[in-house]
Amino acid sequence: MNGLLMLLATSVLLAGCSVLGKREAAEPPYKVILEEGDCEIRQYGEMVVAETVVEGEYSRTSGTAFSRLAGYIFGKNRKKEKISMTAPVIQEPASEKLPMTAPVLQEKKGTAWVMAFVMPEGSTLASLPEPLDPLVTLRMVPGRKVAVIRYSGLHSESNLRSYSEKLTGWLEKKGRRVLSQPRAASYDPPWTIPFMRRNEVHIDIE
Repeated sequence: MNGLLMLLATSVLLAGCSVLGKREAAEPPYKVILEEGDCEIRQYGEMVVAETVVEGEYSRTSGTAFSRLAGYIFGKNRKKEKISMTAPVIQEPASEKLPMTAPVLQEKKGTAWVMAFVMPEGSTLASLPEPLDPLVTLRMVPGRKVAVIRYSGLHSESNLRSYSEKLTGWLEKKGRRVLSQPRAASYDPPWTIPFMRRNEVHIDIE
């Protein structure tokens, strides 16, 4: 119960939202290279993420991971600084190479999942305060080309799987080479009306 209350409290503080729960947090900048229906190819620049890994099923790891990362940006760091929230929140299968610099390109390891918050634009590893929680790490993510499919509704593992298949099918038709496992990206707090939610699946491509 305490974990649920903390998740709801942090969601309220992070949302900066309207009555309908739409988040107004900043997003990392990107350039749209190709757009076709709900699918896009984007070019993202270099960014820093704060991330954590939690063992367990997709639906049961989100609260723990979210609370850890929210704690970091709310001041659980060496400088006790508060850091602006950005969107989306990223969740993906963890891998054996998680500490390496290549972002979210690894294969699933058991039932572990990694969640990441993107740090505000202009952040660097040197400028950001060190996390007090040893389970929260900072990592520089190099610029990359990302295929994206948008959808509304529930943010679930089944939807991640379903829309990943649609996105990879679209990429095959376009002759694009896939470089990563799919990852989930959510933009809205959990109380947002499902049909108004903005969810995405991201896959790195060549």
